[in-house]
Amino acid sequence: MDRTQVSLCGITLDNPIIPASGTFGYGYEFAELYDINILGSFSFKGTTGEARFGNPTPRIAECQAGMINSVGLQNPGIDRVISEELPKARKCFNKSIMANIGGFSIEEYVSNCEKIDKEDQIGWIEVNISCPNVHGGGMALGTDPEMAAAIVKAVKAVTTKPVIIKLTPNVTDIVSIAKACEDAGADGISLINTLLGMRIDLKAKKPVVANKMGGYSGPGVFPVALRMVYQVYDAVQIPVVGMGGITTAEDVIEMMLAGATAVEVGAANLTDPFASKKIIEALPAAMDKYGINKLSDIIGGAH
Repeated sequence: MDRTQVSLCGITLDNPIIPASGTFGYGYEFAELYDINILGSFSFKGTTGEARFGNPTPRIAECQAGMINSVGLQNPGIDRVISEELPKARKCFNKSIMANIGGFSIEEYVSNCEKIDKEDQIGWIEVNISCPNVHGGGMALGTDPEMAAAIVKAVKAVTTKPVIIKLTPNVTDIVSIAKACEDAGADGISLINTLLGMRIDLKAKKPVVANKMGGYSGPGVFPVALRMVYQVYDAVQIPVVGMGGITTAEDVIEMMLAGATAVEVGAANLTDPFASKKIIEALPAAMDKYGINKLSDIIGGAH
């Protein structure tokens, strides 16, 4: 186990594999299939202040190398997550959990993060700043370095746990936003969130997804995610959590060589609920194949 251990913001993980937010619920659903304590951690479903039903259906469109989703942050709201979902998770997962927090204003981010920071089992707060900003005319908060920095400063003022900022890839300069977050006090950066995409139904001659567009994820986005992780690792001194199209142990090694300290597995969990388990089990053999003694030694090794 020591071979696969990594340290993320001062917390030791048995391995770097973390199922990504929105693909693993609040953990206990997958615990019915296998012992989820083999995971490094997991990032729970994106949680907002109020309960959200999400976007209209259909929300999913298949693609050749992935999928498009437009779920729209469906969740029961922060108070019910704390009172109902986390107690269920505690019964089947005895490690630190990553809390994924969303919001539609700085005030909402601050309130949500302040509440979740008090929960013992939460190890890190992953702040998703690629949600629409209803106070700013629909602009995504995470596309503006100054707005991103303002969120980080506000959240850090009310939290004691490591704050990892999850960035959108739908920008021309990911580095400037990552650096703005670091300068504002972020403890880590996670990237990438989904790429904006769409499909059109040829028979109906209209978009497949009711929301017209959605987030594209899956193996097709891996080269883009890898490039952005590589760029951000070069630019910041804080840990990077890499994600986007990871399906194999080799993908994990490649992402860590690009600069990721830990790796989130997303869409793969939706097509195969055992995906994260299989990747963890395959890691030692993949390490042997490429002459890797300890995973922690290869972080940023391609630079």
